Amino acid sequence: MKDTLDILHRFSAHPDSRCWYVAWHPKGTLLASCGGDRTIRIWGKEGDNWECKCVLSDGHQRTVRKVAWSPCGNYLASASFDATTCIWKRKNDDFECLTVLEGHENEVKCVSWAPSGNLLATCSRDKSVWIWEVDEEDEYECVSVVNSHTQDVKHVVWHPNQELLASASYDNKVCIYKEEDDDWECRATLEGHTSTVWSLSFDLEGQRLASCGDDRTVKIWKECTSEEDSADGAWTCVCTLSGFHDRTVYDVAWCHLTGALATACGDDGVRVFKEDAAADPKHPVFYLSAHVPKAHSQDVNCVAWHPQESGLLATCSDNGEIAIWKYQSDI
Repeated sequence: MKDTLDILHRFSAHPDSRCWYVAWHPKGTLLASCGGDRTIRIWGKEGDNWECKCVLSDGHQRTVRKVAWSPCGNYLASASFDATTCIWKRKNDDFECLTVLEGHENEVKCVSWAPSGNLLATCSRDKSVWIWEVDEEDEYECVSVVNSHTQDVKHVVWHPNQELLASASYDNKVCIYKEEDDDWECRATLEGHTSTVWSLSFDLEGQRLASCGDDRTVKIWKECTSEEDSADGAWTCVCTLSGFHDRTVYDVAWCHLTGALATACGDDGVRVFKEDAAADPKHPVFYLSAHVPKAHSQDVNCVAWHPQESGLLATCSDNGEIAIWKYQSDI
């Protein structure tokens, strides 16, 4: 059997605007999307169709760039070009805006929850990364502002099981942060991309980090072990996927169920890569397993693997639509 990526559903999510991002609820029962129409939409499957359960339209004044579910699934955070981050609390099939996080000088480009649910990270065009602490009363306090990048920060993502944070920037770099003496600091700077780094994704164990960018490559970084005589917290590039994408790679997602790597590209392509099991783990090799060259009619902005169902992939595009795919592999 050949590896395949087959379309299951396709629907208009944000008519007449870009759909920037999609995020699965931790249980996989809902899908949140956001777009240029300033709204967040919550989708659920009814029978064979996807239906909009809720539209959150009163939180932001400009484009909503990213959404992120809390690990418990009861909260949704949204990052907007209006320089704010909204925290929404789920109440049955409805959501209320619990609080608005302010402080960034410009557009907030991304928001991400730590695995504990007690920390939240935001990043902005103002070149900063903010760490927020959440208490039991749902109060949010900024506990650290880190200025390790020299340009617009595009993306932040937490390590899957440690309080370690990674950020990607227009300055071509990836930064890794850790808390030291009650303050957050940059522990490692990953250099290798020759243009803007758009997105990041950790593997299941958090031992490797995938990055993608404007230079049309995907890079795989591995944390150095103490035996490798490297500085504490250092990361090294162990693999570069080049020659596969014709335009900017906007998003990368590592499937924690199968180990497959998906990418969203400005050439309208959705690609899935698999790791060669026969290769040396110190020098991993990834090959193109499946490719849909005309996934949408415009740029593909996001790829998101379902957290519970193996091989289920959601994508979204500049044309405002969401597509749901089924990836099947012969291995």
